[in-house]
Amino acid sequence: MGFLLWILAVILVIAGIVTLFKGGIILGIVLIILGFAVGPGGWSIFKRRS
Repeated sequence: MGFLLWILAVILVIAGIVTLFKGGIILGIVLIILGFAVGPGGWSIFKRRS
């Protein structure tokens, strides 16, 4: 599960960077933040709280 979340996070961040370069600043920032939120390392919306 962690590997799939890592792949999804990488895809979202790359898509966000590409969108930033194409001129979509708001969507690019949102995609990058979603990538950090989904990723298994660091801050994650799927991390269990104890």
